[in-house]
Amino acid sequence: MFPKILFLFLICTRSIFYSQNIKIKGKAHLSYKGKSIELLSIQDHITGLRQKEASDTIQTDGYFELNMQSNYTQPVILRINNVIGKLYVSPDFVYGITIPELEQAADYRNDAELEVNIGVIGKDSTELNALIFDYQRVYNSLFLSVGEKYLSRPLIFRKADSLQLICDKRYAKIKNPYFKSYYQYSIASINASVSRGENYLIGNYIQNKAIQYHHAEYMNFFNSCFSGYLKTVASSRKGETLFNIINVKGDHHLLNEFMLAEKTMKNDSLRELVIIKNLWELYYSAEFDPNAVRKIVSDINVETKIEKHREITAHMLGYFNKMQNGSPAPMIKARNKTGGISDLAELKGKWIYLNFFSTKKTESAREMYKIASLKKKMGDRLLFVSICTDDSLSTYTGFIKANPKLDWNIWYNSDKRIQKNAKESYFVTGSEAYFLIDNNGYLAQSPALSPSGGIEYKLNSIFKPVRKNIKTGIR
Repeated sequence: MFPKILFLFLICTRSIFYSQNIKIKGKAHLSYKGKSIELLSIQDHITGLRQKEASDTIQTDGYFELNMQSNYTQPVILRINNVIGKLYVSPDFVYGITIPELEQAADYRNDAELEVNIGVIGKDSTELNALIFDYQRVYNSLFLSVGEKYLSRPLIFRKADSLQLICDKRYAKIKNPYFKSYYQYSIASINASVSRGENYLIGNYIQNKAIQYHHAEYMNFFNSCFSGYLKTVASSRKGETLFNIINVKGDHHLLNEFMLAEKTMKNDSLRELVIIKNLWELYYSAEFDPNAVRKIVSDINVETKIEKHREITAHMLGYFNKMQNGSPAPMIKARNKTGGISDLAELKGKWIYLNFFSTKKTESAREMYKIASLKKKMGDRLLFVSICTDDSLSTYTGFIKANPKLDWNIWYNSDKRIQKNAKESYFVTGSEAYFLIDNNGYLAQSPALSPSGGIEYKLNSIFKPVRKNIKTGIR
């Protein structure tokens, strides 16, 4: 059945900010005063790992303000302890919300997340959250009819088709592309939940369509559609087994060929994403060697031509290697500019922006000059450490001599005096990676955004808290 959806309703105002392009102004019930409220995003929709974007302390009058930067529409979660609510946010918007008191009937006996409905401010019927709420009413009226205690599969199919017709007509004039996909893939998930058939589901909703990596409902459907796909395919195959490909050979090229034989897997991007999704599942399966799965994920991370797949596999590797947010940052040692050995542990007590780069990679080296610009703005609030991953020490020393204005800690990854190099300690599989370490030595963002990817927005949310006297929903 279609899952219950909880919304944070809002007033929305178009506005552009220099440092954060999404602003959430809110008022929480006074029972939350003095508590911390966090704004969380989803790192990617394969792993579902959460990323802390911002936090604030709820004032005595209930007001708070949160800021984040995003180039695309996405759902976010607001969390006060274990109380959560959901909101869809788009770039260049101001949102005004209210958070109600937790119902007395809520279960306080464990640490399970308790979802709340957030109060409505404003009535813009074409705003995304309002459209989603309207869709939910249509869904409820069709699927939660009084007197219908049991819905057979054929009846669910008919209702899903009816819902599609109703929505196509009801929202014919709506131009919001995210919402169009929202109701399409919400209906697709209904069909997937009752196993309407692989050919129907993939043919109607996946094949010959662009992959919507950032769209939550598309990816929810994708995940339900392809969950256990590798095992299902393997059960009907003769010849080399999936067990042998993964556990014995650990070869992602063979895994790709294994999937290529499926008629629905001819698209390279789709096939690779399905493999990545299933490897995330197989890592936790007793049938497969987690080290072999980790190796295949690492190989894909290095060789994929799709940047989003590199990002997803980086998140997976970070989690596999205990490099997720909140974990202790490895306290590495590395060769410094003068030939001595520097220790990251000696810098503990300050925020650190750590990056790995190669002088041989144009984009990687280019980010170093953007770090220089970032250091001019924020060098008094955090330290910068860069690790050169070149195979040759001479290219590192040549880069240092040629760039005297890059005046922060730029170290070289390898040295015979160091037992384990920095790249290995941080499980970096390519030549470029970024990490943000807090002043207590824990990973605040892993992997972190690059300078060109928006790390400045993240740093602004940490070091430049917005102050106050706000009124909910007012610019």
